[in-house]
Amino acid sequence: MKVSKLKSLLINIFKKKGLKYIDASISANAIINAELVGAYGHGLSRLKMYCDRISKKLINPKPRIKIKKISQSISHLDANNSIGFVAADIAVKTAIKNAKKTGIGMVAVKNSGHYGLSGYYAEQAVKKNLVTMIYTNAPPAVAPHGALKSLFGTNPICFGIPSGSKVPFILDTSISVINRGKIRVAANNNQKIPKEVALDKFGKPTTDAKKALEGVQLPIAGYRGSGLAWMVDILSGVLTGANHAGRVKDPFDDFSGPQNIGHLFITFKTNLFVNNFNNRIKDNIKTIKKLPRIRGVKEIMYPGQNKYKRFKMYSKKDIKISKIIKKDLKILLS
Repeated sequence: MKVSKLKSLLINIFKKKGLKYIDASISANAIINAELVGAYGHGLSRLKMYCDRISKKLINPKPRIKIKKISQSISHLDANNSIGFVAADIAVKTAIKNAKKTGIGMVAVKNSGHYGLSGYYAEQAVKKNLVTMIYTNAPPAVAPHGALKSLFGTNPICFGIPSGSKVPFILDTSISVINRGKIRVAANNNQKIPKEVALDKFGKPTTDAKKALEGVQLPIAGYRGSGLAWMVDILSGVLTGANHAGRVKDPFDDFSGPQNIGHLFITFKTNLFVNNFNNRIKDNIKTIKKLPRIRGVKEIMYPGQNKYKRFKMYSKKDIKISKIIKKDLKILLS
């Protein structure tokens, strides 16, 4: 399906659910971006979930989002249970505006929902020649180191910086070995997941995606990954006033109330400490890329390069719609 047609369909679906045109458009753009960079677990596979939560009044289609100005640099946003895309869009734009005025911008968000890919918002700041760090928590999926029960989310960590070229440096990674969206997609399509990424509910390693969803996901680097997940839970949950310590509700399975996810957006100018940042970052990347490569590696890539290549490639093609997604679209458009 052509991107323009898909965008129109998504906007119509969200408008039917009560979103204003601008909010529907923001949401559609974020979902399509996930498809275009190959992050299918954050794209159309989640559309029905968003719509179901709107129908059950767990996502507010017409939120009254409040922005409390703490200082010229710092703002606190109450998303009023809006769809996460809209809250994140306002938050990152506010952080950008604050940074452009004072050199640094920080925006904390509470009462939000799942907002898709952190890297999507990081790119907006990087395009304005800003450094950015973004944190968000998520429903329980990962057990803290030493625990038998999942509590932390896959809690992505995102860092973006201008690279001195048209391809930005964007590190967007969950603290789990693979993100939960990929496991859900695998479960829906009866596909296996890789070894050593999850345990079943009995604590045994599994490649069965459905059993993995019932069990726990494994963090990157053992206890270090667990520590990073805890850090993100504090920064985006404890600090912002959002849910934390395992209280973020699973959007697919828990309809007992809004998710109340928290986000933290930090942006700052590249020239705060040096005036020749562009030359320094180019030198940094060039030096690393010139290192001797192991056999089979054509190029040492920096974070964001592969994603940019996928975006350029997929943008020239129609977006593939699976049978499951076609069925969802038909139901949502009826």
